[in-house]
Amino acid sequence: MNVLLTGGAGYIGSHVAGALRSAGHNPVAYDNLVKGHRESVLGGDLIVADVADGQALRTAMKDYHIESVIHLAAFSEAGESVEKPGKYFSNNTIIGLTLLEAMRDSNVRSMVFSSTAAVYGTPKRVPICESDRLDPINPYGASKLCVEFMLAGYAAAHEMGFVSLRYFNVAGADPDGLIGEDHRPETHLIPLVLQVASGRRDDIKIFGEDYDTPDGTCIRDYIHVCDLADAHVLALADIEPGALKIYNLGNGEGYSVKQVIEACRKATGRDIPTQPADRRPGDPPRLVASSDKAVNQLGWKPKHIDLTGIVVDAWRWHQSHPEGYGQG
Repeated sequence: MNVLLTGGAGYIGSHVAGALRSAGHNPVAYDNLVKGHRESVLGGDLIVADVADGQALRTAMKDYHIESVIHLAAFSEAGESVEKPGKYFSNNTIIGLTLLEAMRDSNVRSMVFSSTAAVYGTPKRVPICESDRLDPINPYGASKLCVEFMLAGYAAAHEMGFVSLRYFNVAGADPDGLIGEDHRPETHLIPLVLQVASGRRDDIKIFGEDYDTPDGTCIRDYIHVCDLADAHVLALADIEPGALKIYNLGNGEGYSVKQVIEACRKATGRDIPTQPADRRPGDPPRLVASSDKAVNQLGWKPKHIDLTGIVVDAWRWHQSHPEGYGQG
């Protein structure tokens, strides 16, 4: 299958591309390189263009005989979305509509959508199930939920098929160390902690130590990026015309910020100083997934369930690429 991979030069996109190639598909990366890296596209084609450009999308779908889309391109920082909601609704929601219209016009009938646990907001229970209340507390989550509503509408009106994958916290790197996480600026916890371990930062800030959790810090569910990539391949085969299917993707285990820092100390053997800081706006205290539906219906099962093991893979990437792509 020829698959258009928006955000295909990004952290998750590069790993999904590898999983697609391993499964015999032909991924075509489509990325404006604002966040992505040309060096992360290890095989296949790269189209440097923006998802906001509907004509470029239509041309790509025609020229590459695209049969399905995996839509990953988005801004994804919850805290920033509170300060700049317009940026998120414009880039995440409006370009989602642009993409759907281009697909409809090009007779591309199926898509796997990169959604997020942020659509749940502050959950009433954990682990979170797909049927639980949707109540995002930041514009990032709301922007993704808006796209899910659009997917449902296009499925019903145009017999298109969609799978929406609600990610929890993605971490780790390809075990071979060829591709990994390189955000600029970096905002994700594990790579930030590893930057302290490598001497590139003096300490790691802990945003809030007074949450209603056992050690007072936020709890998150960490999923290895390679496990996440495998789920996209399975999701492609699960698409049905006229339907929107939704799956959580997580390990089902929650780890606090302090536990993550301790796992990084164990994986690296380095001292990692910390500093307390105020809570960030839009941060729920606890997000942990129930992925039973993905296990039972997609046949998906995470292979990397140990947090320290996830950190070890990330650390291998950071050691071989201390300044990101082009440095290893």
